[in-house]
Parts: sequence; C-alpha cells; structure tokens
Amino acid sequence: MEKILISHNRHWEVPYRGLYLRQVFQKLVRQLSARHIQVLQGVRRSGKSTVFKLMINHLAALHDPMEILYLNLEDPFFIQFSQSPEKIYDVIDTARKLTGKKIRYLFLDEVQAIGGWEKYVKTVYDNEMFEKIFITGSNASLLSGEFATLLTGRYLSSMVYPLSFSEVMAIKNITSSMQMVRRKADVLAVVDGMLRYGSFAEVYDSDDQDLKRDIVSMYYDSILLKDCVSNNHVRDIKSFRELSYYLISNITASYSYSSLGKAVGIHDRSAREFVAYLQQAYLLFELRLFSWSVKEQQNNRKKPYVIDNGFINLSFAFSPNSGRLLENLVFSELCKAGKEIYFYNKGFECDFIIKNPDHSLAAIQVCHELTDQNEKREVGGLKKIDGQYPVVSKTIITYDQETIVDGIDVVPFWKFFG
Repeated sequence: MEKILISHNRHWEVPYRGLYLRQVFQKLVRQLSARHIQVLQGVRRSGKSTVFKLMINHLAALHDPMEILYLNLEDPFFIQFSQSPEKIYDVIDTARKLTGKKIRYLFLDEVQAIGGWEKYVKTVYDNEMFEKIFITGSNASLLSGEFATLLTGRYLSSMVYPLSFSEVMAIKNITSSMQMVRRKADVLAVVDGMLRYGSFAEVYDSDDQDLKRDIVSMYYDSILLKDCVSNNHVRDIKSFRELSYYLISNITASYSYSSLGKAVGIHDRSAREFVAYLQQAYLLFELRLFSWSVKEQQNNRKKPYVIDNGFINLSFAFSPNSGRLLENLVFSELCKAGKEIYFYNKGFECDFIIKNPDHSLAAIQVCHELTDQNEKREVGGLKKIDGQYPVVSKTIITYDQETIVDGIDVVPFWKFFG
C-alpha cells in the first residue's frame, strides 16, 4: 500500500507541473473557507483530476504537502475495497504512518468506484476528521439517492467540462479582443479543431489527427462501458450501443422515445432508460422544448447534443455537417457558461432559448454561414419568437460573419464566446 500512496501523491516531493489553469479552479479557491464537502462532477477525462492537482498545488503552497492526501479510487489496487468503504480508514492510517503527519485535506478521485462511499464521507465529515474533503465522480447519480439524503446541506457541487473556447484562448495567450483580431488565423484554427475534434485536454495537446480520433474513441468506449453499462447493469449492450451511435449520428435532430425505439428495435421504455444513462454519464444532453409548463416540456420531442464535438466525429465526416457541428459546439459552450438552455419548435424554429437567472429570455440561432437562401428562415425564427415569448436579446451565431440584419446581431462564434 505504501508504494501506491507514494505514486498517487507526488506532491509530497514536488508540485504538479504542466497543468492548464481551469476557470472553475478560482471558484473552488473562493469556497475553501467553507467546510462543506467539495464535489466535482463531469464527463470522464474532462479534467476533474487536473483541477484536484491545481488545488493540491495551491494548498501545498500554504501547508505541509504531506498533510494532503490524494487517492484515485479507480486504481486497480482499490478493487479489493470496492464493497468495503471502511477500509479507507486503513488507507488513511497508513498515510499518517508513512508521512508522520495528520491528513488535513482529503481528495477522493472517482469516488463511485467504492460502494457505500457516502457513509464513510458523512462519518468523517461529521467527526471533523479533515479540514476539507474533495470528491469527484463521472456520473450524475453521484448526487442522487442515498448521497443526497445523507449529505444534504453538507456539500457544494461544481461541474468540470472539457476545455472551453476561452480557456483554449488563454492557453494560447490570446487574452483580449485586439489579440483575437490580430491573430484571427490562429483563432479560427482553434475553432476548426474544436468543431471536429472537441476540446478534451489530451486531444487538444495532440497534433496527430488520427491519434486525436483514437483518443476520443477510447473515451467514448470507456464512458459507455464503465459509466453506463457497468453502473446500470445494462444487459442488452448491443442495443444500447446502437442507440448511442444513432443519437450522435443524428445530433440536433428532434426525437421521441417512440421514434428512438423504432430506430434501433427496442421498446419505448428501454429507449427512455438508455437516454437517461447517457445523460447521467454527461455524454449526452437532452434539450427540451421551452415552455413555462414542465408537463409540456416533458411531453414534447427532445433534441440531442453531446458535451464534446469529438464524439460526433466518430459517426460522420466533417465537411457536409458544418451547421450541426457548429450548433453542437455553441450548445457545449453555453453549458460551460452555466446557461439554462431550451429550444423552440412550434410552427417555427429557434435553436436556443436561454433562461436567465432573473427569468428573462435570450434567443440564439446558429448558422455556419448566413446566405440569401437561408437568411429569411434564420432571421424569421428570431422575429417570431417575440410573438410567443418576449426576449431581451436576439443573436445569430455564425462561423465567421459579423453584421446586423433587421436589427439582429450576427456575431462570429469566436467573438461571442471569446
């Protein structure tokens, strides 16, 4: 066990190097004074462990690094503890003996690998065994069921996504509007890369296009098998894979559970369950029709989006689908900005309705290139939405066009999210 602990806790000797600064990190620093358990959620490989390491570096600069313990619970070593959360006490005791220090900060990565972990966390939290506990999970069910019951009022949750466009700009030292204009070729190259390969950090770091796709494919398989099939005991793996592939192949196209079931030859109920598993793993997002009535939202068709464009590249070629790729990229950036998002499609279409915290609404259309052929449709959808729901702003987001059409702002993606 000692060797495992040393390998997991390299910060005991030197700080972690080569980490990208993530925007969520500053939020976590501000919340350090609260004793609440800090929960990080997000799709597998989105950077939760990196955020942990950023926080460990921050804490190690203020305290003895050996008072900080990090455990990756998906390490094969911990399989023996998968149904024995009480064994974590033994791990803590071993760490204390190894370092000669009391553990003040505990980091538990991919905590869902240990069944019953929430009882351990609640106990050590209530006993004030640590000054702060940090946990991550790759499934939305982490904050449901027994965890939510046991730890209500005891935790703060934050989402971690693949790199956002603004984070990539910061990595490339493009940090102002003037720099974006001057280095527009570099900016558009980033947009092109995100459209086709997404923005997982490991994918972004690679210059090999085939390797990029291979990495995303590996992530996809890992999410399906570990976070969906295994966690939910899916028996009909073939149908589950077919439904997942069907959805990412038909991104942005509305569906009902009945139509999904017919498409892959399964019952409507199974289609609903499978979609729920994909959502819980943060791979797929099911966008609902905007309505002030929750019942109407639930009873209408939905639209699928994925958290990272790289997954779409697993299903179809790049060039003929530029509009859908840009629409999905806009969706993922809105998610990363913490927006509450819907769509509208009753008589006319509006790609995104944003519900602001004050309950005001903003409307967004996405169009790769505004032309004489599609201008009437794109502008018309935004004009008509006012007749249904008054909105505070109307915007058309394009790949690289900027103008004003009938009082509506047409804005390049890179300017809107830069």
